[in-house]
Amino acid sequence: MLGMLGGGQLGRFFVISAQKMGYQVTVLDPDKNSPAGKIANLHLCANYNDIGALKKIIQSCLAITTEFENIPATTLKFLEKDLIVRPSSDPVSIVQNRIFEKSFLKDNNFPVGPFVIISNIKAIDLVTDEMYPAILKIAQFGYDGKGQAYINNQKELISAFENFGNKPCVLEKKLVLDLEISVVLARGHDGSKINFPVVENQHVSGILDISIVPARVNKDLCNEAIRYAELVASKLNYIGVIAVEFFVSKGRIYVNEVAPRPHNSGHYTIDACDFNQFDLQVLTLTGNAIKSPVLKSNAVMVNLLGDRWFKNNQLNQPNFDLFKNVPNETLHIYGKNEARSGRKMGHFTLTGDNLNILLARAEEIKTLL
Repeated sequence: MLGMLGGGQLGRFFVISAQKMGYQVTVLDPDKNSPAGKIANLHLCANYNDIGALKKIIQSCLAITTEFENIPATTLKFLEKDLIVRPSSDPVSIVQNRIFEKSFLKDNNFPVGPFVIISNIKAIDLVTDEMYPAILKIAQFGYDGKGQAYINNQKELISAFENFGNKPCVLEKKLVLDLEISVVLARGHDGSKINFPVVENQHVSGILDISIVPARVNKDLCNEAIRYAELVASKLNYIGVIAVEFFVSKGRIYVNEVAPRPHNSGHYTIDACDFNQFDLQVLTLTGNAIKSPVLKSNAVMVNLLGDRWFKNNQLNQPNFDLFKNVPNETLHIYGKNEARSGRKMGHFTLTGDNLNILLARAEEIKTLL
């Protein structure tokens, strides 16, 4: 029995991979309708700091992992006294807080864009005009564009900081982007590391829209991204699957964010690789050997947000019949009970040789849906 903290779509894919390999899975998630909880061998419907539920996990599970970075580090610390917990509380506590994360990257000489820590209202007086335009990001519990605000001047900065409840934030200078890329990487307990191909990502309103594999960048830039991703994992002493997101600006690469888990941009691996990022999450958690995955074909992955379930403010299921019996076009729906604007409800992946054809077909499907 393995344990999964979190019951969203990433947890659901982990359960599928683990059960495929013969493991059972206990999911801890407070939502009784969580996608992962629905298919787990056991769903503990409780908060992540519920001592009774955590003790049940200790009694029944051999090893624990997570599907999102906002699991309290104190929960991981409690569990790792008795169980294998991968990733452990130390790296998660760093990357779940933008201030700690940015400071870690800067202190370890990773290339990062200009940023200022805004811990209180007085810190705003120290921000120079060169920082604008910028993005203000709340230090904790922000994801998919939530807890972010675009800033053009000090007045807007003060207003946004107050809207975030004066909670600690990071102000990041907005770079002129060539494109965004990411690397999904697995690091084993023995320090071994393997990576999936570099992914090119396109975002809309801070949420991933399309991933393109392989990324349309030169080989040197790909190798540089992989090297930085491996260094991040090593410096964090990270065990498990990790994703590192990069900005490419004027030909230079900058580390944007680190996700201590499988990543949305790695979903293409389910259909385009011989084994996927969730298979590797199981293998690293259980201490099994990891090997380099094989990309069987090029791929384009498109997120499906809850907005597509609404037409003229009425709830309607999109026409998914267009995926029936179509080779190399695969639909994944996450089993969430309620569609909401901006909520990730599923994705589809197109595989084939010609990226231009795949991208054109992806846009056609988006229009049809």
